[in-house]
Amino acid sequence: MVKKDKYDELYNSFKWEIPKHYNFGFDVVDKWAEDRTKLALISIDRSGKRDRYHTFRDLSVESNRYANALRRIGVKKGDRVLIVLQSIPEWYIALIGMFKLGVVPMPGTVLLTSKDVEYRVNRAEACMILTDMDHADIVEGIKKKCPTLKHLMLIDGKRKGWLNYLEEMDKSLYDLSPEDVGKTLSDDPMLIYFTSGTTGNPKMVLHTHKYPLGHEVTAKFAQALTDKDLHWTVSETGWAKAAWGKLFGQMIVGAAVIQWETPGRFDADGLLCAMKRYGVTSFCAPPTVYRLLIQMDLSKYNLKLRHSMSAGEPLNPEVIRVWKDTFGLEIYDFFGQTETVCVLSNYPFMPIRYGSVGKPTPGHDVRIVDDDGNEMDPDEEGNIAIYLGDERPPGLFKEYWKDKEIMKKAFRNNYYYTGDQGYKDKDGYFWFVGRDDDVIKSSGYRIGPFEVESALMEHDAVAECAVVGTEDPEGIRGIVVKAVVVLAKGYKPSKALTKELQEHVKKTTAPYKYPRIVEYMDELPKTISGKIIRRELRK
Repeated sequence: MVKKDKYDELYNSFKWEIPKHYNFGFDVVDKWAEDRTKLALISIDRSGKRDRYHTFRDLSVESNRYANALRRIGVKKGDRVLIVLQSIPEWYIALIGMFKLGVVPMPGTVLLTSKDVEYRVNRAEACMILTDMDHADIVEGIKKKCPTLKHLMLIDGKRKGWLNYLEEMDKSLYDLSPEDVGKTLSDDPMLIYFTSGTTGNPKMVLHTHKYPLGHEVTAKFAQALTDKDLHWTVSETGWAKAAWGKLFGQMIVGAAVIQWETPGRFDADGLLCAMKRYGVTSFCAPPTVYRLLIQMDLSKYNLKLRHSMSAGEPLNPEVIRVWKDTFGLEIYDFFGQTETVCVLSNYPFMPIRYGSVGKPTPGHDVRIVDDDGNEMDPDEEGNIAIYLGDERPPGLFKEYWKDKEIMKKAFRNNYYYTGDQGYKDKDGYFWFVGRDDDVIKSSGYRIGPFEVESALMEHDAVAECAVVGTEDPEGIRGIVVKAVVVLAKGYKPSKALTKELQEHVKKTTAPYKYPRIVEYMDELPKTISGKIIRRELRK
């Protein structure tokens, strides 16, 4: 563990070491596998009653077999494969096997529709899909529209025209080396994630084989992990959060990870009981999960937790208070994207400031700049950008594949512009304001929705909310602030409640930021990744 108040010393002394050749499968999984007993993964089945333990040795051998299976059917280095699986061990085995071979997996959420699958396969010119029986009908419905699609493989059953995972594994050898398949350069394509597409079609985010090296920082510093930890990140396998919290950084530092095959409806008691039963020491979840967990009587769960994290949206003070009162732990916020690793974070060795996303992680020069690349003064709002210097950090994506115009917008003035707005205070803490397209310009003011949402979330009546700019129905102010609110149990919409919420925001933030319009909904429109689709709320 890093000593407290050592941030500056740690940040200034850090240096990246990026080898010419690198492969996460051979250089991380296989290295840890030399200790044949070292635990890598605990997988809980959908019922929550059965589990499977995998050592690094298990993952090493099984991924070798899967890579050999792909070689046998003709899948080769550089080929793209769409993988849509639940949180099961085979997801790890398949991914690591593809990494070893140099095949480029494209993880997808289990919520993908037939239109989503067709778009991804055709956009990336994928040659294969690996999925389960639950999604086979979707693939069957679109496969004739996908001319590059040659191979279909089922993880859990048999179907005409499909390969069976277990049968192919049974035919495969256990041994594999870099010399057998050719070494991967650290700059070779490794992984493609599709962004969630809140403003248009999803973009292809292409990472290279050095990407996992960037996540060593995520694990060591933001997550404070060691090789003695058991870490649980609540995330579906189709999102980059899985790479952040279920795979790369954790395995690099030798921590074990735990996962639960999605049981359908969220089970707060089941999650807490599992954390207790298996001795989870490090935990990361979105604020929505924390809000559900504190509805339980937390005092009956004797957890071994020593570190807790969250990201993505405001955490209301009540959640922070209850969690800390029960477990004696802060919830540390951090910031990053599908395109990056963790680039801003609060740390257990540094004083925390509630609402701030912390300071830059070692190896990342994060700044607040204007559109021309000029650095902004403290407390002045601007673009959150990563300075590239002579070389991009290894965790920063290579490109939006096949999107040259978007690349020009994102990379300019020797910066990567994240597309997020924020500011940095005089002590170097960063504060997130909102996405570029979400910042509201009203009556000469620039208003970040994140701050207004944070204020609303402090009110007991608010279970969830989103703040957008919309045309003033009175035609006076041009654009006004509108809040769309999902009420907590026991509350009903009323003029009195609307007035109360407006006054609460006025007192919590600057008076000009209060929502002049408050609408109530049963649920907010979201993408399949759970991100709010604000364009629908602006209508």
